[in-house]
Amino acid sequence: MSDYAVIAETGNAIVQLLRKELVPDIISDSAGIGLASPADRGDMVLCVHLYDVSESDTYRVSGMISDGTDRQKFPPIHLTLSYLITAFSAGDVKFRSGEEQRILGKVAQVLRDYPTLNLNTMEFGGGNEEDRIRIEIMKADAEEKSKLWSFPNLAPKLSLFYRVGPVALESARTEKVKRVQEIEFRQDITAKPFAKLFRRKRQE
Repeated sequence: MSDYAVIAETGNAIVQLLRKELVPDIISDSAGIGLASPADRGDMVLCVHLYDVSESDTYRVSGMISDGTDRQKFPPIHLTLSYLITAFSAGDVKFRSGEEQRILGKVAQVLRDYPTLNLNTMEFGGGNEEDRIRIEIMKADAEEKSKLWSFPNLAPKLSLFYRVGPVALESARTEKVKRVQEIEFRQDITAKPFAKLFRRKRQE
């Protein structure tokens, strides 16, 4: 599990993976890939934009969690992070669309080849099942995707949409619990006469 920084760490891990796989063959400079809104991208060629954070519909934990011998921690919340990934080519207008499609094609290939992120190490692959953050392309029609393009001063562009989760955000709230110091065992004396009576009937 991770603290409040896990949302930012997840996005940074995706960016680092894309930099490793796309630079320099597809994008010349690692500074061209980063966490940014398409409306505020500066000179970035590839923007990874977190546009929604919601509670996971499929993964929830209830009940307190042990935190040492005398404390319990409140359960974590599991989040789903939704990303929009957009490419911007600075090339000639005749070739711009093709270049952007080439970049997005490579992104889709990379995220298909590395579909899980280890929550503990923030590295792709490995880890136990419960520690894996899954990266899945979002299934949505063109109309739904167009509604997610919420940049009124920017013409819609072809983008990739991904859902990432479950991302466990641990609670910072704990409670002190009383330690068990003594356990007393008592024998039920009423069971003995019944057992003897049962044995006599069997013998008769």
